Amino acid sequence: MDSYRSLLAWKHAHAAALLAHQVTENLTRPKHWAALDQLRRAAISVEANIVEGYALGTVPQCRRHLWIALGSAAEAECLVRLVKELGYLDEAVASELETSLGGAMRTLRGLIRNPPKQPTHHALRATHV
Repeated sequence: MDSYRSLLAWKHAHAAALLAHQVTENLTRPKHWAALDQLRRAAISVEANIVEGYALGTVPQCRRHLWIALGSAAEAECLVRLVKELGYLDEAVASELETSLGGAMRTLRGLIRNPPKQPTHHALRATHV
């Protein structure tokens, strides 16, 4: 596998992080801030942990970060439901976020069972010695 960008889980997570950021960017009233900020951070955490796990180069480290990403995706999904029910997000946007996060969680479970093949750090070191 050439890059984390080819992982379907990352694609779903990236779409969710972008959308969460875009739809919350202009919602600045203080009552909105806490839940929406947490949603943004959880969505970003999904994507970031997939990338970090992929980059670390060992199966145990990769799995650990994939588990963290899965937990963050579940947190973000919970927050989407909350902010939708509070009336901070409309139904269409919430549905799109839930779809992306659900896709990320499904594919993360598969990656946890069968982690992606990363370039080994040993091979990289051998070419730069």
